[in-house]
Parts: sequence; C-alpha cells; structure tokens
Amino acid sequence: MSDFKQRLPHAKLAAPAFNALLKASEAVHQSGVDPKLLELVFLRVSQLNGCAFCADMHSHDLLKNGEDQQRLNTLAAWREIPFFTEQERAALNWAERFTYLHQQDGEKDDAAFALLQQHFSEAEIANLTFAVAIINAWNRLGVAMRPQVPRRA
Repeated sequence: MSDFKQRLPHAKLAAPAFNALLKASEAVHQSGVDPKLLELVFLRVSQLNGCAFCADMHSHDLLKNGEDQQRLNTLAAWREIPFFTEQERAALNWAERFTYLHQQDGEKDDAAFALLQQHFSEAEIANLTFAVAIINAWNRLGVAMRPQVPRRA
C-alpha cells in the first residue's frame, strides 16, 4: 500500500525542465482553444493515467469555472451519456486515442482525426494535440513524484 508521500520536490530539483513544461502549458492555454474544453481533456487524460494531483486540480478548476457537477461525475462514461457536445466528444476521443499509445490503430486514428476536422480548425487540432501531449507529461510526473493533493473543505 502506498503511503501517499511526495517522493521528490521535482519542481525545485529540475526547475529548468519544470519551467519549460509550465511555459508549454501556458502556450496551450493561450492558443485559442476553448479553456473549458482543455480542462475537460486534461481531467479525462488525468483520470486515464491515474494522476491524483492533476485529476483533483482540473476537476476543482472546472467546478470553480461553472462546470456542471453531473458532467464531471460522468466524464469517465462520456461515450454513454448525452451530456457532452459533439465537439467535446471529438476532443475526448482524440485525447484517449493518444493517451493509450499501445492501442494505436491506423484506421481508428484516421477516423478520430476526421472527426476532429469536422469541429476544429487545423491550428486548433495542432494545439489540442499539444495539450494532450503536455497533460500526459504532467501526469507522468505526478504519478512518479506524487505531489501532495491538497485537502479541500
């Protein structure tokens, strides 16, 4: 059983790398992609990767910015419920396809890309793809280093 203690203060010990990833995150947030959509993608990818710190942070940010609690409660089952828009579904599908790299399938990946093209510009697709890559990097750091999840009252 895990003791839930932070392993290393990675942000301090590898400050240049941490700050570079932070700058990449800021660039994605300033890319013009809907911030609420980005947060949904960040939360879903964090759920898939089992990153407690990121899942807590992104669900908290979504709630703080007016997201519906029921949508958050059912995000893991987004394919089975009508609470998400077609644009959100396309983004979530893309995020899942490229979080589980071991499940690559050219035809399914092409279909996911075609669906994205129906809802996003080329620049939005590129920025959304960077967002997926970046949250996967943060998740790997979070799982490996275990930053403490703040208890929220």
